[in-house]
Parts: sequence; structure tokens; C-alpha cells
Amino acid sequence: MIFVISVFLAVFVVPTAWAIPVVLLGGLCEVVEALFLMRYSRRRKASVGAETMIGRTARVDTACLPEGQVRIEGERWAARCDGGAVEGDTVVVRSRDGLTLIVERAA
Repeated sequence: MIFVISVFLAVFVVPTAWAIPVVLLGGLCEVVEALFLMRYSRRRKASVGAETMIGRTARVDTACLPEGQVRIEGERWAARCDGGAVEGDTVVVRSRDGLTLIVERAA
């Protein structure tokens, strides 16, 4: 966007002698901005997947006696609770087995 503005300024606003330096400065600013934003966007890795669920709390959707389903932030996950949990209970994710979360009742 900075480059487009600099071209507009070079064509319509600044004197002809300044047109090329204005366009070059706009291009340089555009490159610096792009490099900064690329570096900023790569500052940390995204955390996704079932392994990021360990330690989080969930609400039981379908009774886990011992297998059922839990909901974490609007997503339904298959779950196994060896101690058993009924619908509406709050559970904590302790580990996972494939895409099945191993949960236990929250204290």
C-alpha cells in the first residue's frame, strides 16, 4: 500500500525531479514493512492438535461410562473416563490415546 501511495504522489503531487526518489523510498518502505511483518508472524509456533488439550477442563456432553464425548471450546472430542462422569460434569484432560482424550473428574 505504501508503494501505491508513493507512485500516486510521484505522478500527481511532487515535482518531476522528485518522482523517482519518492517511488524508490516507497518501495524501500514496502520491503522493510514486509520483512518486519514476516518476522513478527513467525515469532512463535502455533499450538494445535489433541496434545494441546492436556491439562484443560472440559464439560461432558455424553456420559463417559467409561467412553463418551466431551466439549472443549465448542469442539466435541471422544473421551474415556475410567472413574466415570455423567453429562454436565466438569473433567480435566490428563492424556490422549490417538484422538481419544483420557479424562478424569475435576476436583
